[in-house]
Amino acid sequence: MEFLVEFELTVPEGAARAEVAERVDAEAKAAEKLAEQRHLIRVWKSGAGNVIGLYRAASRSELDAILDALPLAPWMHVSVTALTAHPNDPAAAEPHAGNQLPDPHLTLVYRLEATLADPLDLGDTAGGRRRIAVQTGGTFTGPGLTGTLLPGASADWQLVLPDGTALGDIRYTLQTDDGDLLYVQSRSIRHGPAAVLARLARGEDVDASEYTFRAATQIETTAPELEWMNKGIFVSVGGRRSGAVIYDIYLVA
Repeated sequence: MEFLVEFELTVPEGAARAEVAERVDAEAKAAEKLAEQRHLIRVWKSGAGNVIGLYRAASRSELDAILDALPLAPWMHVSVTALTAHPNDPAAAEPHAGNQLPDPHLTLVYRLEATLADPLDLGDTAGGRRRIAVQTGGTFTGPGLTGTLLPGASADWQLVLPDGTALGDIRYTLQTDDGDLLYVQSRSIRHGPAAVLARLARGEDVDASEYTFRAATQIETTAPELEWMNKGIFVSVGGRRSGAVIYDIYLVA
């Protein structure tokens, strides 16, 4: 969903210059990060001196969480207008517009950092070497979404092929700080140069840029405010660490 957001900034009387400068600098860094996450699409100054931004978010509640986290939020009055397609949009009238499909974009939903027990190695099977990597705990954070991973309900049932490629069947359960449960299932693949995969197999820390670790992900929940997750298409980017794993989960829109 896209939203037009207008910000009217009012600096409190008597605010220290150093605090104002610190907040303004933090706001610029926050805007840069939101742009990287594809939440902030464009930003303008209006004739009245206010700031107008074009934002993308999966829902109004997610947008509100993003805006509430801005460093200047306590000093800003915010007006939000949800945008929908208009039949007179010039882009829709372009030749062959009916054959054009929208470009997908990714929105970061959360980052999960999970700790791992020593893997259970069942040995070679018909499909490959079967390993079970039990997730013993962890935390996740995202725009308006934080919580913990529940041990005992989370693991990766993994097959390792002869060339070192790992095929993951990852299932884990998260609990938000509000007490809501998320069941997450991913089908992953991790591959790369043989020497890099050998280092990973030895438990070494290897920079995630040296190999590919990606997953198609589904999320289920009964929380009303997170119902949009049940209809979402998600992809994950992973990184293996010694005794841990990190996943960035993105919504495809």
